[in-house]
Amino acid sequence: MTPSLKIGVGGALGRMGRAVSALAQANPGLVVAGRFDRPDGVDDRPESPALGALSEVLAASAVIVDFSTGAATAALAQAAAARGGPALVIGATGLDPGEERMVTDAAKAIPIVKSGNYSVGVNILAGLVEQAARRLPPDVWDIEVFEAHHRRKVDAPSGTALLLAQAAARGRRRELGEIALPPRDGVTGPRSEGAIGFASVRGGGVVGEHSVIFAAEEETLTLSHSARDRALFARGALEAAKWVVGKPPGLYDMIDVLGLRD
Repeated sequence: MTPSLKIGVGGALGRMGRAVSALAQANPGLVVAGRFDRPDGVDDRPESPALGALSEVLAASAVIVDFSTGAATAALAQAAAARGGPALVIGATGLDPGEERMVTDAAKAIPIVKSGNYSVGVNILAGLVEQAARRLPPDVWDIEVFEAHHRRKVDAPSGTALLLAQAAARGRRRELGEIALPPRDGVTGPRSEGAIGFASVRGGGVVGEHSVIFAAEEETLTLSHSARDRALFARGALEAAKWVVGKPPGLYDMIDVLGLRD
């Protein structure tokens, strides 16, 4: 019998952490080896599940799935790299440049899957967006990325919106930072050719809505994805966890996990 894969869960008290824990516990090939929320593993909320210290979860796990905050996931990456493991699956979004560098540096020592979205459908969508952007010239077609999420989401644009915008920028052979438009406010003037704009909505319990709009003078093309249950993200993250264990150090994404890399 194949032994169960030992999974650690970071951000265990969050909505995604709870979804990952529940799905892993229902999978006979997986076992939840430990959970933590804040990096020190301490939380005094009465509804807290059994939490462990970060050091305990690191030692007990073959891979940790983390949907927490930028600061917490950067600290986790540093701690895992310092001890040579375990592998990581990172779903936290809104990392600042320093936190991104910490994760990138950690990936020199351990394998890390990091994605703004663990949905199979979204990653297929990203491939379609890249192809469309490559074929639709920027002097004719403008690109706008729309996203909507629940009222509790704290970062904007969403990690998925950035993933899709990066796909569009790759299609146009540009760096997203060079062509991304800042949030619109006041008299902004006409848009610049080849720019990528964003629109964000926050309200209610929206799980996730994303659209990439290609707009020309005479026609509009919209590629979109709707998430109906956050369990789909947990399922994709656990597939990434199974895939990344045993891989060489490096920074991977869901395109690698799905075998869609050109």
